Amino acid sequence: MSTSETSRYVRLRVDLVLQVDGPAELTEAAAGRIDADEFMPEEERVHARAAVAEDSAEALAYLVEPFDLVGTVPGVEMVQASWSSEEVDYDPDAMEWDLDDEDGVREDDEDDRT
Repeated sequence: MSTSETSRYVRLRVDLVLQVDGPAELTEAAAGRIDADEFMPEEERVHARAAVAEDSAEALAYLVEPFDLVGTVPGVEMVQASWSSEEVDYDPDAMEWDLDDEDGVREDDEDDRT
């Protein structure tokens, strides 16, 4: 397939699991970001502050900016972005957390099928 036949758009999926060791610092940083947003209406600001105070995942969502991940990558322009965060029970040994398992088949399983 030539370059002219391929799509100019690429979907980049990133899956991160972060351990929150300093929830107070995280909340404080998120509140600072909210307070610095000059375009946020006061009613929304009050709601946002309450949300980050009670939920570390919500605080993290206010601090993570997808543009920061690709903003300096040469030859690309971000067209659209969405992201979310949620608190999860994490077990690094569980199969569901195997980040190399893109198609539902682990490398170990592929060896067993051949």
